[in-house]
Amino acid sequence: MSDTDPDEPPHAVGSFVAALSLAWRDLPRFVVLDDRFDGGKRFLQCLRAWRADPHRCAQLHVITMSRDIADGCVASALADEIGNTWPPITPNMHRLAFDAGGVQWLLMPSDLRAGLRELGGRVDAFAMGSRIKTDADGSRRHAKALARLAREGSLVWFDAASIADIDAMRSAGFSQMEDSGGRWRYAPSFTPRRARPYPAIDSTTTSPVLVIGAGLAGCAMAWALAEQGRDSVIFERHGALAMETSGNPAGLFHGIVNPQDGAHARFNRAAALEAQRAVSIALARHGVLGSARGLLRLEMADSDDALPAMRETLRRLALPADYVQALSPCEASARSGLALPCPAWWYPGGGWVQPAGLARSFIERAGRRTSLRLGCGIESMTREASGWVLRDAEGRALATSDTVVLANAGDALRLLRPSMPPCEPDAWPLLKVRGQISVARLNDIAALNPPRVPITGAGYLMPTIDGMVIFGATSQTGDDDPSVRDGDHQHNLMQLSRLTGNVLHIDSTRLAGRTGWRWTTDDRLPVLGAVPDMAAAWEMQRVEQPSRVPTLPGMYVCTGFGSRGITWSALAAQVVAASITGAPLPIEAGLLDSLDAARFLVRAAARRSRSRR
Repeated sequence: MSDTDPDEPPHAVGSFVAALSLAWRDLPRFVVLDDRFDGGKRFLQCLRAWRADPHRCAQLHVITMSRDIADGCVASALADEIGNTWPPITPNMHRLAFDAGGVQWLLMPSDLRAGLRELGGRVDAFAMGSRIKTDADGSRRHAKALARLAREGSLVWFDAASIADIDAMRSAGFSQMEDSGGRWRYAPSFTPRRARPYPAIDSTTTSPVLVIGAGLAGCAMAWALAEQGRDSVIFERHGALAMETSGNPAGLFHGIVNPQDGAHARFNRAAALEAQRAVSIALARHGVLGSARGLLRLEMADSDDALPAMRETLRRLALPADYVQALSPCEASARSGLALPCPAWWYPGGGWVQPAGLARSFIERAGRRTSLRLGCGIESMTREASGWVLRDAEGRALATSDTVVLANAGDALRLLRPSMPPCEPDAWPLLKVRGQISVARLNDIAALNPPRVPITGAGYLMPTIDGMVIFGATSQTGDDDPSVRDGDHQHNLMQLSRLTGNVLHIDSTRLAGRTGWRWTTDDRLPVLGAVPDMAAAWEMQRVEQPSRVPTLPGMYVCTGFGSRGITWSALAAQVVAASITGAPLPIEAGLLDSLDAARFLVRAAARRSRSRR
């Protein structure tokens, strides 16, 4: 199949790409927004031009915004290169990386009007190829939406199929270029105020980012920063990677479905797809134990209407079958090899992985752009003229940088407290939750037939892993006991009986286990992005949006993963890395408010305001 479009004049794409080659010359980053997909052909032109250009930008980001993305990639050369990494096109953003992150393709399966509202980051060049039919007010809104994303000097191409409203473009700050009626340049007479972090502020520094913590969050940060062209140094108090909760022998990853499709469901969906790609790479390239061949999540509701309701939810939310399916008990039993008592959600791209192995895979993918300092605990950090200074227990300075990422779970709050007002609560609420898993040798539990794929619902059950069966887990707050307790094994066995629909007579004294602590938030979403400046924020008369909250310069956080570290780590790290570097954000701007580290301060301000009424 040809990778050119017979219905599009050859000069349309060619002249656009030729102009890009001049515009991106020797820049550190260049971002293109294209509103036509054409089966991937237009992106392929950009990718080939970038690879062939000796003066190319260090990083090229292409954002494709089109409803026909769901039709799939038909550019044969590109399809061969993508292979089986083409994602299920669910209603969220999708990110594909090429050339070790040198080129990144952000797919937005939406029309232009809706997509522009959800995009965060700066755009250097816009290619407007779809026909725009709107009234004068609509034209002005469209032009302002482009201006919100543009930087001074950003270029806009309108091809022959598109219509530009000259008055609307001029009023939004664009100037028509003399050599072509279809090309414009953003040259506003004044610079409008921009909210943080949409779009993010470009980072011009080259000093390594200091990452505190080498669990899944910290290792994923090193990989995400490397893909965005930044070096990092990771500090870990233990002598190896992933020694705390990330040190469990295996863990699950999968999306979720919720009829309301709120922030929790949408973030989990996008994160699960990014996790699937990360786990698949870890398995194929780095010898990590795991599987990405599917997972069953049982719908435990005792109702004859459960399965029809599940299928109606999938229809209404337009979720594709390669992301999730609703299975009857008989179908779920056939998938698992067990006689299951209820219907289930089948996630074809879900599965399990060894968390420490996934952490190691992230580090291997970061390569030379990261370095590890193991057995190196951080006791304090201070903001000085030279930047953030990290110190050990003896007060010795270990490193200095203008950018720090706290990826050390609940310990992040301890390091931040000196920067917070003494009379105010923590920057965000983190809850410490104890969990114990149970592990049995297959030979010791003849009563249990392990499933072919992981099963979760009320607890979870893994397939056989090196002759072991893992199930669990408990969830207890306010419990600091590190021991493995028989009572918790009993709890896990009861969950296992409910999950499988069978009463299992297993001697709990023959079970092994592991205890760890997870840190979660009250809204069950991670804490990501720039750390709020509490002292400055409390002085503000109105705090209504996380993006308007002042932040501590160069201080970022990636924590609050709870029990979903495997599912969340890759996407969460990409969100924080984009916030640091100014790359396009890989999630919708509206969803980012639900993850922003400043959201708790905004909610507290709202409660104070209501109490004064």
